[in-house]
Amino acid sequence: MSGQTKRRAIIIGGSMGGLFAALYLKKQGWAVDIYERSAVPLVARGAGIVTHPELRQALADIGRSAEGDLGIPFDWRVVIDAAGEVTAKLLCPQISTSWNRLFEILNEVMPQEHYHLGKDFVGFEQDADGITASFADGTSVRGDILVGADGFRSRVRAFLFPEAKSVYAGYVGWRGLAEEARFPEALRREIIDTFVFHLPPGEQIIGYPAAGPDNDLRPGHRSWNIVWYRPTDEAALDRFLTDDTGHKHRVSIPPPLIAKSVIAEMRADAERLPRQFREALRLIDQPFFQPIYDFEAPSMAVGRACLIGDAAFIVRPHVGAGVVKAAEDAGALARCVGQAADVVSGLKSFEAERLPVGRSFVAHVRRLGSYIRRSFDSEEQRAEAMIRAVPETVMAETALLDFMTAKQSAPEARA
Repeated sequence: MSGQTKRRAIIIGGSMGGLFAALYLKKQGWAVDIYERSAVPLVARGAGIVTHPELRQALADIGRSAEGDLGIPFDWRVVIDAAGEVTAKLLCPQISTSWNRLFEILNEVMPQEHYHLGKDFVGFEQDADGITASFADGTSVRGDILVGADGFRSRVRAFLFPEAKSVYAGYVGWRGLAEEARFPEALRREIIDTFVFHLPPGEQIIGYPAAGPDNDLRPGHRSWNIVWYRPTDEAALDRFLTDDTGHKHRVSIPPPLIAKSVIAEMRADAERLPRQFREALRLIDQPFFQPIYDFEAPSMAVGRACLIGDAAFIVRPHVGAGVVKAAEDAGALARCVGQAADVVSGLKSFEAERLPVGRSFVAHVRRLGSYIRRSFDSEEQRAEAMIRAVPETVMAETALLDFMTAKQSAPEARA
């Protein structure tokens, strides 16, 4: 672009993917600006995150090593039965954190003068010399590339591929953070430092430590993150997405608007869970649910526009790969456009590298979630899905990216 010494990236979406894209491109010498639709700073809905070595490497790449303050280390995974007794155990050291904590870490190194709130993206136009993004407030910006990092409801994706739709997977994940400070002492000692699984027929519920209120990592001030995957047909999902005023929300619903009857129904069903989960769920004041979807973009780059993270591929949360996938997309994007003679060919190289990775993630998590259902179309389908429901297999594959390494750690089963 004439008169500019730096290539400029327009990044739509100010969450994890957008921050990683901005920081990776900035390291390559690009001028970057993030445009976030929300008019107020982003805040999580009470979600924990299990981290991976790939995430810690991405943080180091952008100049923010977080080995000492990323989250909470824990060693053990256990499966408990309906009576709350441990039936299987796996040594699997990891670090868990919260969405808020990770967002805070990234935001610390992002120059805030280049992070713009209240910018509602409405479209773009591109030509041989650049790309122009337009916003609902009547303003526009011009750059060399436009990065769609605006999540699973991406407007950039909708503009590029208006016919492409996400597919509901047939179940939801009820979520929430129970504060350690409210735990009875016996329960705190029993589970707060452990990744706990329970596997009712056709369901899965997990709990693991996470950063506490105000991103506190100190013992006694942490949280325990719960995710309960439950089959929910489309008729029930419509009811879940309808608030107490009768308004039906699309795709997802803000936690405070979930109908009281829907939450009461979940709490009543939770009384059949093992004691540990019953007690912890009672401590969550505002549980919420996440409908589980699948989506694969037909392409990740169109001219000077590209998609990263959940805007390109919606990956079910069973491997905890959403942030890692977005970070690695961002790293590959910066490297490819940085090495290319022109940005369009660089974006094509980026797509060639990351499109197969995204498709592989989607296929894998579909397999992991294949048994979370009430009925099957055939006995063969049921038998194939049940392979993934074996407790030792669930422990060895959930929230892990290096599955072969996980399987080399022999699970210790107890009768």
